Amino acid sequence: MRAIFRNSPLPRYYQLKEVMREKIRSGEWKPGDLIPSERELGEQYGISRMTARQAITELVNEGLFYREQGKGTFVSRHKITQQLIRLTGFTEDIQARGQRPSTKTLSAQMVLADEATAERLHVKQGRQLFRLHRLRLADDEPLAIETSLICFIGCEKLLEDDLEQNSLYQLLETKYGLPPIEAEQELEAGLASNDEAQVLRIPVGSPVLFTRRTTYTERNQPIEYAKSVYCGSKYTFYTRMNREQLLP
Repeated sequence: MRAIFRNSPLPRYYQLKEVMREKIRSGEWKPGDLIPSERELGEQYGISRMTARQAITELVNEGLFYREQGKGTFVSRHKITQQLIRLTGFTEDIQARGQRPSTKTLSAQMVLADEATAERLHVKQGRQLFRLHRLRLADDEPLAIETSLICFIGCEKLLEDDLEQNSLYQLLETKYGLPPIEAEQELEAGLASNDEAQVLRIPVGSPVLFTRRTTYTERNQPIEYAKSVYCGSKYTFYTRMNREQLLP
């Protein structure tokens, strides 16, 4: 077992961080494993609980660990990567990684479009929309909260569909003849609120990614305005950019 040296010029919390990194690199601690508590680490390495807490917190902030309220701290799984080049749904992204996607519907109802949503969907304020609020999971691990506002003639029929077992985008394409063609998406970093942290099973104030996406069907017609909250320690977004060459 790698020791922590009191006379080292490196702070003890930093030494403990390196010890824990090595346990992950060597495979001794595997993704999803529960790590020892602050008290257990303190007793094992002869350091204070506060020192152990600082080391753990920094590794949580770096994404190597994640906390679950009432359960403890776990080794993070590899982040889910969503590319920003093609328009795909959550189910497609997770299946492409060989994981099992699942959904928990938090609410499904008809609502009236507020000013901001009406502007996004190019409809009048007060128009009836289908609102779907869902928790998205991979291998039963919470990853994101999604709120989709759908607008098309007859969208109330979505209330009859099983949106926990079926992909929303696949239903729009195959049942309603409204295939999502393209989208505009905004990303913003933030911190989890009390409600978001409770649903995602992460500590309040954990890093999260907020996204806002307007999805279009044929003829550039908006069909969905979606707002999502992704666990920052479990999700990453990827895109590839080309720089235009200046003419000589």
